[in-house]
Amino acid sequence: MSSAAAPTLSLPGDPPGGRRAVWIWGIGVAVYFVAIIFRTSLGVAGLDAATRFDVNASALSTFSILQLLVYAGMQIPVGLMVDRLGTKKVLALGAVLFTAGQLGFALSPSYGTALASRALLGCGDAMTFISVLRLGSRWFPARRGPMIGQIAALFGMAGNLVSTLFIARALHGFGWTKTFVGSSLAGVLVLVLMLLFLKDHPEGHEPPPVEHAGAAYVRRQIAACWREPGTRLGMWVHFTTQFPAMVFLLLWGLPFLVEDQGLSRGTAGSLLTLVVLANMSVGLVYGQVIARHHAARLPLALGTVGATAVLWAATIFHPGHAPMWLLIVLCVVLGACGPASMIGFDFGRPANPPERQGTASGIVNMGGFIASMTTLFLVGVLLDATGDDYTIAFSSVFVLEALGLVQILRLRKRAAAREREHHVVSRVEAVHVPV
Repeated sequence: MSSAAAPTLSLPGDPPGGRRAVWIWGIGVAVYFVAIIFRTSLGVAGLDAATRFDVNASALSTFSILQLLVYAGMQIPVGLMVDRLGTKKVLALGAVLFTAGQLGFALSPSYGTALASRALLGCGDAMTFISVLRLGSRWFPARRGPMIGQIAALFGMAGNLVSTLFIARALHGFGWTKTFVGSSLAGVLVLVLMLLFLKDHPEGHEPPPVEHAGAAYVRRQIAACWREPGTRLGMWVHFTTQFPAMVFLLLWGLPFLVEDQGLSRGTAGSLLTLVVLANMSVGLVYGQVIARHHAARLPLALGTVGATAVLWAATIFHPGHAPMWLLIVLCVVLGACGPASMIGFDFGRPANPPERQGTASGIVNMGGFIASMTTLFLVGVLLDATGDDYTIAFSSVFVLEALGLVQILRLRKRAAAREREHHVVSRVEAVHVPV
């Protein structure tokens, strides 16, 4: 039996998928889409925010750092909430919080209130992606998992595209308050759709009841997930692959291209858009490849990390301004970081049973956001300490990439052996379940 082929065995109790599944899951994806618009809106408003609140680079980076700190810190609690309460309740709470955060950011009279609003936004945002992954696993067969995850991420990047194309233009056309208040209405719209139509699972596919025993249950759930090498490998894959593009898109890409590379804001915005478009294209390719060739997961992740490091180094160490062709190639490669980070979930998912999927996804999802938060902080501090030397500040990326690579290489064999054990057990159970 070839190890390159992905297993296509239908597992006992697999949901049927179909048009209704696409419709229900699409509502959840729409919530995630709006959350990404709100999350990334600061990336195109960074220079405006610095002027509006009269802050330096370190203070500006605190907006994104706090938002990601809240997001990362909420991942395990959110995973536990999704496993216990279901998708609809958690997504509804998330939509209320991130909409309130976006509206508060629009109306904030001071840096402090704006900071609190971004924290609130980060809390709501944290509840979206894990919920959407859980929704997909409840409505589609397990073999569709890699593709469903990549498509969800693709629509999230479409939200990023809205930020780079429309939020940036609206800021210059309508100003700060009107732009952010207007965008917050999208949160109200998806909340109404979700409350009216979303269902946690199809009829006849209710999850088995799980006994919850307070703190003891929480400890058992987290410990069981963490014991699985696949969960930890997934977290480190997410950690190592996601953050360079996140740092570039979320805050520091536009200032780097304008202030360090001498580009106009329009040209810089076009390059950020290229990152998003590349992400959407690569995501479809990665999803198809992994669905057909399970063994391609780690080579794709490691290849993306290597290509990112090479292009990042070539750009920041280039004497003078980097040529446009190099900036274009860098942005295309950065576009592969998001799809590569989704591979982390494809390690965590088969390592855990359905009742732990939310918790496992939360642990995996922490990785990239912890790396992004750390790098955002380091870049801001180093820019202030060196008089805006982007070469030194952006070199911090290599430190976190090296750390992540060491952990991936350390865990890969243990995770592969454990996954083979799970696959054998699943095949035996499938053969013995009556139809």
